[in-house]
Amino acid sequence: MLDKLKQDIILKLSSADFFKGCELPAVDFTAAPVHTGADISLTWALAAAKKMRKNPMEIAQEACKVLGELTAIKEATATAPGFINLKLEDALIIEIASDRRIKDRDSQTSHQNILIEFVSANPTGPLHVASGRGASLGDSLVKIHRALGYSCDSEYYVNDAGNQAELLAVSIKARKEGKEPPENGYHGSYLIDLAKRIPADLPEEQYGRWAMEELIKTQQQDMKDFHVDFTRWFRESDLHKEEAPKHALDYLTKKGFTYKKEDAVWFGSTKDSEAQDDKDRVLIRKDGRPTYFMADIAYHKNKYDRGYTTLIDILGADHHGYVPRMKAAVHALGHDEKSFVPIIHQLVHLTEHGEQVKMSKRAGHFITLRELMDDVGTDVCRFFFASRTPNAHMLFDMDLAKKRTNENPVFYVQYVHARIYSIFKAAAEKGFTDFPGITTPLAPQERALLLKLIWFKQVLRNCVADLSPHHLTTYLVELAGLFHTFYDTCRVLDESNSELTKSRLFICQRVAERIKKGLEFIGVSAPEQM
Repeated sequence: MLDKLKQDIILKLSSADFFKGCELPAVDFTAAPVHTGADISLTWALAAAKKMRKNPMEIAQEACKVLGELTAIKEATATAPGFINLKLEDALIIEIASDRRIKDRDSQTSHQNILIEFVSANPTGPLHVASGRGASLGDSLVKIHRALGYSCDSEYYVNDAGNQAELLAVSIKARKEGKEPPENGYHGSYLIDLAKRIPADLPEEQYGRWAMEELIKTQQQDMKDFHVDFTRWFRESDLHKEEAPKHALDYLTKKGFTYKKEDAVWFGSTKDSEAQDDKDRVLIRKDGRPTYFMADIAYHKNKYDRGYTTLIDILGADHHGYVPRMKAAVHALGHDEKSFVPIIHQLVHLTEHGEQVKMSKRAGHFITLRELMDDVGTDVCRFFFASRTPNAHMLFDMDLAKKRTNENPVFYVQYVHARIYSIFKAAAEKGFTDFPGITTPLAPQERALLLKLIWFKQVLRNCVADLSPHHLTTYLVELAGLFHTFYDTCRVLDESNSELTKSRLFICQRVAERIKKGLEFIGVSAPEQM
């Protein structure tokens, strides 16, 4: 409905004498600053000033004269240096807030086919906290894209090829014999437990592969318990079975992007001015084995070959150098570099009692995701991770995470959902089971709450635009705050005024739906009682 209002505004402006014959910019809405007393703010006049070569304040004032004639707009005012502030009629606010639809028509007709790859941790140990942040980010983005109507899949790339299995075999054999693994091996105490479960009849040469499969199962269970579901767990070993690295190499060679030097095959990533890599990279080693980079090129070629048009890779903080070489590879594979979208999420630092938590009981040098889930709960992990942009370092406050008070934003939001369900239960006992709509006039607290509801879809769009769900957690906390104010000042169940009761129950229902849906998008439960 906000989109419909945008269309009505453009039609109204384009038909006005002052704007006739002008190339008018698109209309974008933002929530109006509180001090304006308005509901929606537009920077449209500032954008139009460049095209019309006129003073933005003059444009804003003329636009307000025209827009005030629209039945949906109660008042239009201009403020320096050229903002247009609109106060909407209650009827329009109610109509938009009552609309349950989320999907965008534009995204449904888009030809984008998106694949988001995330976590993709080596199957040589348990997942750590940083993997949890990547998992939370990727899963939320997949859910939000799908909600808006995009075609979007998720994938976990299992690095089950190369010499990792051999090194894992040596490490677990040492643990089985009560020894320390070699210096370049895997040292976490999780291998001690794993070594005890090695089947008695398993040949030593199969130790590494067996351990890797067991660890993959552990990672899959961790993701399931973390409320993350992947479209596919893609194995690197399948690429090698299909000789995908060889086929990708042949393609690059045919296009003139490879050359031989020092008995190795190199990728000329600095050949093209569009590629920003700082040096050429080895694809095939002297002994004939493909490098990890060669396998990654083959994997991304496989993604494109499967029909994906936008590849979003969520990478750890140590992958900055990976980005330019992969962009160069995407270009060499014949695709627009912009179709490869890397997101690098920064580190997570756990703090407890004001000090940083550094060591894990199981994994030694890193904290496992399982330990964090067991300690504070999956809901808290998911909400906290979603609350920060991926490019910002994160301080995860364990003390706050364990609190069951309104200080904890997860509890604060979930409590509103539970409270509304307790209201519904009390209402049913009083005979209020059907509440079809909202009556006017609206109390200020009702109006503020409904205004917040109308921004839900735009918040999701902002999450997609910025590739971060933090807009959604902020929105949910603000919505919860407005509900608390509404509940404290507006009596919901009033048997002496059944129409008002039904109206406020309808508002409660819409708030509960939005909170439940918003929490669902970030992998958090919406309890009906707490």
